[in-house]
Amino acid sequence: MPKPGYSYYASTKSLTAECYQSLLNRGWRRSGTTLYKPDQLASCCPQYTIRLDSHGFHASKDQRQSLNRFSRFVQGDEYIKEVTRLYPLSKEQAKKRKTDFDLVERTHESENTQLRTPPTPAHKFEVTLESNDYTEEKYKVFENYQRVVHHEPPTRISRSGFKSFLCVSPICKSTRDFNGQVQNLGSYHQCYRLDGKLIAVGVLDLLPQCVSAVYFMYDESVHQLNFGKIGALREIALAKEEGYQWWYAGFYIHSCIKMRYKGDYAPQYMLDPDSYGWDLLDDRLKAKLDKKEFVGLSRARTKDIQETTAVSNEERLAKDEKEQVENGSDTDSATPDLSTPLFARSMPGILSRSQLETDIDLNHIKLRIRNHDAETCDLMAWEDESIDNPQCLKGIIAELVSAVGPEIAREMIVTF
Repeated sequence: MPKPGYSYYASTKSLTAECYQSLLNRGWRRSGTTLYKPDQLASCCPQYTIRLDSHGFHASKDQRQSLNRFSRFVQGDEYIKEVTRLYPLSKEQAKKRKTDFDLVERTHESENTQLRTPPTPAHKFEVTLESNDYTEEKYKVFENYQRVVHHEPPTRISRSGFKSFLCVSPICKSTRDFNGQVQNLGSYHQCYRLDGKLIAVGVLDLLPQCVSAVYFMYDESVHQLNFGKIGALREIALAKEEGYQWWYAGFYIHSCIKMRYKGDYAPQYMLDPDSYGWDLLDDRLKAKLDKKEFVGLSRARTKDIQETTAVSNEERLAKDEKEQVENGSDTDSATPDLSTPLFARSMPGILSRSQLETDIDLNHIKLRIRNHDAETCDLMAWEDESIDNPQCLKGIIAELVSAVGPEIAREMIVTF
């Protein structure tokens, strides 16, 4: 439900991987069991959903070097020298390795199960996909990461906070057959161990179309190994190898220097806040983001078309003034009036009042009240309430539907 601030929030106990995939594609994210959708126009730092096509991914020189350096660290110089002597590559294999960078092959080559023995490598490196359950081992990595990397005071780091943030998820676990292989769906922890010690954890949501990165944390002992890059590359490789295709890196905040690194993995596509189409996050789009806090290419294209028509100076001035009132200026953001229904606030991507009336049958939204199934039309006061009142149940349901969209609205069950 709505909270003061710049986003729309909802809490859920259970949702399918397919449902959460649909929400991601409408600009939602989750934190624990709380789902939220930012209002880019009202935010000082607009947050954009981005995704990367794992099959089209091209690692940069710096990214390739990070993987290669880590592989050399795990294997050790003596091991590499002995393996080269004992198991020499053919000329064709050596040439292919030098000219072709196979992401999946390179991410796995440092794992203990992939190394040839004898000789013995310098370190034993293992990566496992595990349940998102709480363990003390994982909490120690989290505590170290928050304290050392994010400089959080120990008083703000707790086991309960870690559990609710990264060990609880509403996404139901399941499996499905995909191209002859069993594909996991749900929330998982990808755990990295070096010589038996847990050194990093990637918190992932595995969905029908993507690997969605929730959080990544690592121990200070591997900070110098660029483990943030290692984790990102392995998640992209997982998306490619296991058939999820897309890697969602979380929100991209162009105005935040520390968050721009997500755009270094290409090709990335940015979700248009209005149309929910995907635009290539290239230099052209980044240049637009440099100039304006909020960028919606579909909105810009519509505006360009409108401005090619014959419009008088007076009409154009009136139109520009109206846009400033509705959308805010390029530099100033306004706090939304929470007494105004969500669908009347000009929030990008939210269904309008007319769309609610024509595209959605609000009278037949599914409900579950004390384990009894019903529909909104079964409520005694339903007909007497107005969707324009965000304090009444009809207004609350209307706001929720306007935020999740028609497809999810037809399938969801609102529980009381």
